[in-house]
Amino acid sequence: MKRKRLFVGLDLPESVRQSLNALDPHLHGVRWMKPEQIHLTLSFLGSVESAAEEILRERLAAIRMAPFFLPLQRLGSFPARGQPQVIWIGVGAGHPQLFYLHKRVQDAALAAGLEPDLRPWHPHITIARCKDVFAESVRPFLKKHADFDGGLVRVNSFALYSSEPRESGSIYARELTVTG
Repeated sequence: MKRKRLFVGLDLPESVRQSLNALDPHLHGVRWMKPEQIHLTLSFLGSVESAAEEILRERLAAIRMAPFFLPLQRLGSFPARGQPQVIWIGVGAGHPQLFYLHKRVQDAALAAGLEPDLRPWHPHITIARCKDVFAESVRPFLKKHADFDGGLVRVNSFALYSSEPRESGSIYARELTVTG
């Protein structure tokens, strides 16, 4: 049976993705995301069989959402202490519509027989991945941009994506778009 590596995410406007890409400090060991890779993940689903994907598509297509604005605020890294693995842009402290949408996506995944990541969700936009990078080498960049304010982004849809991992970064393909 055919399988795809799937996730559900929010797109960002091209202008926002370009401005986030322009923050790249070109540090050794920090792989900046290509603009077409920058998004907010609502749920990573992993390798999914085609039968479950069909149910998932139906459940996702049934989700209704009111458009909302998402603030792009702050810049940080995971983990917060020690050797960084991810550099991210925050999206505010607790946006109710975003958390509602996340819950509905998780419910759709469960209804399709999938086991989404059930760890506490910390919404963010990954802008870089780090490998063998010392905290001291990225600290000046993080400090300089800690109070980053990217304005508001209008959210009126979400999408199901397939992801094909590559050494230079995953290639994403939009499988389904759901508009409020």
